[in-house]
Amino acid sequence: MSKRTESSISKANDTAELPDGSLLAALDLGSNSFHLLIGRLEHGEIKPVHTLAEKVQLGAGLNRRKLSQNAIERGLACLKQFAQLLKSVEPSRIRVVGTHALRRANNRQEFTQPAEHILGVPIDVVYGREEARLIYLGVAHALADDERSRLVVDIGGGSTEFIVGRRFEPTRLESLQLGCVSYADAYFPNGKISKRRFCNAYEKAMIEVSHIRKHYSSKHWSEAVGSSGTLQAIETLIRINGWSQNGIDSTSLERLRKSLLKYKHADEIPWEGLNDKRRQVLAAGVAIALAIFKGLGIEKMRTSRGALREGVVYDLVGRLRHEDVRERTIGALIARYNADPLASDSVATTVQNLSTAVGKCWRLGNRDIELLVWAGRCHDIGVAISQKHYNRHSAYLLENSDLPGFSQGEQELLAVLVNHQRGKLRKDELNTIRIKHGDKASKMLAILRLAVVLKWTEDLEDLQVKACRTSLHLCFPAQWYKDHPLTAKELLLSSSGIKKLGLQLQLD
Repeated sequence: MSKRTESSISKANDTAELPDGSLLAALDLGSNSFHLLIGRLEHGEIKPVHTLAEKVQLGAGLNRRKLSQNAIERGLACLKQFAQLLKSVEPSRIRVVGTHALRRANNRQEFTQPAEHILGVPIDVVYGREEARLIYLGVAHALADDERSRLVVDIGGGSTEFIVGRRFEPTRLESLQLGCVSYADAYFPNGKISKRRFCNAYEKAMIEVSHIRKHYSSKHWSEAVGSSGTLQAIETLIRINGWSQNGIDSTSLERLRKSLLKYKHADEIPWEGLNDKRRQVLAAGVAIALAIFKGLGIEKMRTSRGALREGVVYDLVGRLRHEDVRERTIGALIARYNADPLASDSVATTVQNLSTAVGKCWRLGNRDIELLVWAGRCHDIGVAISQKHYNRHSAYLLENSDLPGFSQGEQELLAVLVNHQRGKLRKDELNTIRIKHGDKASKMLAILRLAVVLKWTEDLEDLQVKACRTSLHLCFPAQWYKDHPLTAKELLLSSSGIKKLGLQLQLD
């Protein structure tokens, strides 16, 4: 089995090569707009081939944490247009990321399931700090590669990300629920503008910003950089009105506020250079920007065209060239909690071997196998808390830690797999797993449970593995059972748990 595994891994690595000239694509499903970038890799840099942006306002009317049917329909109609361009890119070189609106929506599957069918690729909904990391990566590639510490701010439709970093490495990441769409809905409904409404929005934003002032104020960085359509629109208006030659400063931002409050409705704003799609959320964006400048002591900010979609593409390049930040994340997690390296490596190796043997029959893709291997590597990090119920502690750490590189769905599935690696499987819990993570999750869990049983067994070279759609057949040499009586007993006991997962385990 080990020789077949090496051959399979080698072939996978060959297909993952990313030569110059390769096309890659990133799709950012934001709360306000959807952004598509298709770029060509040239000497390690991404050269844009196609860029599209469509104001969808997926987060508009996100009442009681539910996407409205109108917003879902707008989003799917936009994706049908974008899908035409994405046909020119291999599916393995496309990544789609969902942000604040999809993070918050309890009914997000009503959008993501048909959206994945339209696009032909999965949608990764990311946590706020992971969104911040990707934004910083996009901005860093768009700026000069110098040693100065910088603050990056991205005002989105539903959230605002704050990152302090140097060169390509972020040192602090934060995401606050400040967004031009959500604030427009809450404080400027139907485009109405007044001093009282603006003051309420500004004060609420100031309260939110005050929570991060200690670590993000001006003494922690040398320059401030804005990355978003909102901040770029503000800079454009300031420049057109002659208040500043470039960038945004606190004085020109205040002049913009005073000019804006002359109007009682967004439709009355006459300024040249203001996109009609941006008009309805401008007042909210200015209120948030003023609070950020005041709260963090920002005097001047330049803007960058690098943003989330650029960061997603560069992160994808790293994954395809075997420089995956998720690998570093798992390694750091294992080191932090002093997990047993022998047990971690043993389970991960067995998971890899079993997954390779059954992957085609069970339709496990590379993403599924990668996730399983990582689950195997960190299956016992919870021992750092207690040996008793270590699987539960491991799952808690995985679910509640910041794991750079992982989407929300990946992080939740990692925790689910590790939590159920041992012990009884309750029917209600299994139903929840299938509903939330799909039928493949049951097969992935079966593999991990078997790997954990076999983790103290080194001589698996002669193990033969066969699989069909609903069964798994393990064939050991006759002497093996005599040499491993405890493991043999645990394998027999595992049969009932595997059966609850909808599979038959056959042992010879």
